[in-house]
Amino acid sequence: MGIYIMKTGILSNFKGDLLGGITAGVIALPLAIALGVSSGLGATAGIYGSIIVGMLASIFGGTPTQISGPTGPLTVVIASVVALHSDNPNLIFAAILLSGIFQIILGIFKVGKLVNFIPYPVISGFMSGIGAIIILLQINSFLGIDFAGTPVEGLINALKFLPASDFHSVLLGIITLVIVFFTPKKFAQIVPPPLTALILGTLIAVVFNFDVKTIGEIPRTFPQFIFPLFKLSEIETVIPIALTLAVVGSIDSLLTALVADSLTKTKHQSNRELIGQGIGNIVASLFGGVVSCGAMMRTAVNIKSGGRTRLSGIIHSVFLIFVIVFFAPVAAKIPLAVLAGILIKVGAGIIDYKFIRLIKAAPRNDLLVMLLVFLITIFDDLILAVGVGIVLSSILFAANVARQTDIKVVGLSDLAKENYIDEDLKNHTMIMHIDGTLFFGSASQIASRIDDVLDNKTVIIDCSNIKSMDISAVFALEDLVLTLKGQNVKVIIVFNNRDVAASTLKLGLRKLISFRDIAFSTQEAISSVQK
Repeated sequence: MGIYIMKTGILSNFKGDLLGGITAGVIALPLAIALGVSSGLGATAGIYGSIIVGMLASIFGGTPTQISGPTGPLTVVIASVVALHSDNPNLIFAAILLSGIFQIILGIFKVGKLVNFIPYPVISGFMSGIGAIIILLQINSFLGIDFAGTPVEGLINALKFLPASDFHSVLLGIITLVIVFFTPKKFAQIVPPPLTALILGTLIAVVFNFDVKTIGEIPRTFPQFIFPLFKLSEIETVIPIALTLAVVGSIDSLLTALVADSLTKTKHQSNRELIGQGIGNIVASLFGGVVSCGAMMRTAVNIKSGGRTRLSGIIHSVFLIFVIVFFAPVAAKIPLAVLAGILIKVGAGIIDYKFIRLIKAAPRNDLLVMLLVFLITIFDDLILAVGVGIVLSSILFAANVARQTDIKVVGLSDLAKENYIDEDLKNHTMIMHIDGTLFFGSASQIASRIDDVLDNKTVIIDCSNIKSMDISAVFALEDLVLTLKGQNVKVIIVFNNRDVAASTLKLGLRKLISFRDIAFSTQEAISSVQK
């Protein structure tokens, strides 16, 4: 470790990194415990995930200031898996291990930069849905009611057993909410509100001897190495879970990296970040740690507290190790209602209020995508929600671009004044102007205009204003030429330049036309009508 630090020169900002790492660790502690418990794997798994992934992602990742650990989106995914396979921990940790491998593969194949192409309404609906899920899942713990199930089932269960709520749990939950939501900013800059709520809530429960559910014993020893084996017959179960964790964790990490870039005015390495996260999750799975990724709030706190290099993430993990070794017995007495209050604040912070405030003014298509992703996230599946959102956004975008493609058909007699062109030929020559982006979404417009130009001796197809053209457009253009040639109509195509003409001919038009039927301006095409 010492050699690594000297080689990378990360001691250049030691004071800022020390403060940033410790502050991030203080905030990470209650969140790691809360999210670990919420995941169904326990507080220890949450802390181990923070320590292992936090350290390894800092060393090997592509965002020096990023702090990694359990996050809301990943916790929601893993909690649903634990609920279904609580009797098979090997399967759960095998999925975490494979998710790390998938993240490394994504990094190697340079998929990281694709996060920039995810439409904002998809991200907004996904994050707001995650926030809502976290809140719904904490209602029962907040009320002191035992429950394990889906978010919607949790809400129904809470309403059903509301009269059976535990008074002390509700009291601790309310105190926690007041602290995390209403602590003055000046005080919050000194002591993070989640830590204040954790300490005060635990003290009240212990001093007044409240009979409430707590975290329970946290081992003070370091975790043992266990390779999570699973049956070959379970591969169909493990792979989808691992892919879901990899995709959600990668998106969450890269979005956090973008936030870090905006705060530090630097540029992260997205593919290296995925590799670093993958390494961290692989090792975490071998020691019972919950799946983790870049955490937005902890990263922002680290940066604002002075963290600028990888050392801050390493210090954050060392701080958590110190807590496990010396304060595990105290952490075991933390009430679940207090953690529920902290997580409700986390969930509320994830919801995208920026988009919600603009709902009335937002474009209808964007609003549709956002609401659909939001609802699918809550009621069905996280990856399905993102997939549906991206596909729907792509279709709506394609439809919008297709509407902007303009095809006009005009007669040569209306444009040309050249006397050298035979009058009869001039009256039987049409020019088809294609303007915009010609692709699979707009290619059908060509076929719809064939009848407008069919009964002529010559047709000039003006492609000089086409901004881009895909294979579907080339095939549509080929069908048009083929139809016209079948009616003995002479075809002249106008291109921007020779490179565009050559590449288009290679895709199939070469069989139908030659360079003699190609012009590089409308005037040149008109001049060659009689040739």
